[in-house]
Amino acid sequence: MTDWTKYKGLALAGVLGASLLAAPVAAQEGEPIKVGILHSLSGTMAISETTLKDVMEMLIEQQNEAGGVLGRPLEPVIVDIASDWPLAAELARRLIEVDEVDVVFGCWTSVCRKSVLPVFEELNSLLFYPVQYEGEESQRNVFYTGAAPNQQAIPAVDYLMNEEGVERWVLAGTDYVYPQTTNLILEQYLKDAGVADEDIMINYTPFGHSDWQTIVSDIVAFGSEGKKTAVVSTINGDANVPFYRELANQGVDAADIPVVAFSVGEEELSGFDTTPLVGHLAAWNYFMSVDTPENAEFIAAWQDYIGSTDRVTNDPMEAHYIGFNMWVAAVEAAGTTDADAVIDSIVGIEVPNLTGGTAVMLPNHHITKPVLIGEIQDDGQFFVVWETDDLVAGDAWSDFLPGSRDLIADWTDPINCGNYNTVTETCGGSDL
Repeated sequence: MTDWTKYKGLALAGVLGASLLAAPVAAQEGEPIKVGILHSLSGTMAISETTLKDVMEMLIEQQNEAGGVLGRPLEPVIVDIASDWPLAAELARRLIEVDEVDVVFGCWTSVCRKSVLPVFEELNSLLFYPVQYEGEESQRNVFYTGAAPNQQAIPAVDYLMNEEGVERWVLAGTDYVYPQTTNLILEQYLKDAGVADEDIMINYTPFGHSDWQTIVSDIVAFGSEGKKTAVVSTINGDANVPFYRELANQGVDAADIPVVAFSVGEEELSGFDTTPLVGHLAAWNYFMSVDTPENAEFIAAWQDYIGSTDRVTNDPMEAHYIGFNMWVAAVEAAGTTDADAVIDSIVGIEVPNLTGGTAVMLPNHHITKPVLIGEIQDDGQFFVVWETDDLVAGDAWSDFLPGSRDLIADWTDPINCGNYNTVTETCGGSDL
């Protein structure tokens, strides 16, 4: 039996990556290939997701200008899930069954992804999910182009612990599956590192929460006991605006209690005065401020498309850029948009990222990424203060939870399973 624990999260040796090389523009003919876009354009998550709809339209337009896919034009089919997760599942079904899309790019929250996942499994369609998430999942029909915990949350805690000397931890999140599971992983990781129970404070608030006065007061009190304290934030959506405002109101300075956020990027910061936030942190795999030719070209194309030099780029936009290019390459390699053929052809596909490296689709349907820690500047951008030396392979199952540390995901033969137990050598299904 192969030692799959050594393999965990790494691409199969010998798989050839596909490169996106410039090719002559071919005439487009035949029926359009329909691409579903499943994002919140209203409600609490619109602050983050509207831009993802916009960038998908840009990518589709660019691909059509380059000759389409398989010589056929692409046609976007856009729906507004309105930050309503049951509606997301309903509209995903409509996209696949009624609109007959060949692929869907969408969702932000994990509760959205969890809601639509059974639809994609039942109807054997494809979802490219562009946002960091809690892991503990690998589904055959889903491609996770955002960060797994080992590509964002764990490195962020390591940075705070090793570089900032943090000893007390506030795990603050929105009350749903992504923050809950991520914090479960982080809590165990911190305890394994010797952090005492009394040095960990956990708090959850509902989507759209606006009254932060008491919670921030509690954070200040927790951080006033003589040990360096930090907030690890998995707060999502427009609740971030009043949260950071209340931090400033109560004089919480980044030098005293730094906040590292996993869901605050350039788009969220563009909505309010960032001056009081200078010095606080975010952990992502891309920042607009990254100085590479690839990023400069992407930013220029984006701002030209959107018609404004004020519009920013962010990490989930890069994830859509990567996922879309991977899908195009896989379809071209397969010679068809058929879901099974694309699933078979996409593992090993390699495309450029925007930070100067490449992203590879792994057998567990996660990708390789750099990890960057950025410090908020007064212009709403991030100054990179730390980054990994190498690309990090996304891990579907956490090494720090007893129920998952023996699991791997591998959607290629002979495993072909989302949670293969390396001890019992059995497959438990697509997720727990």
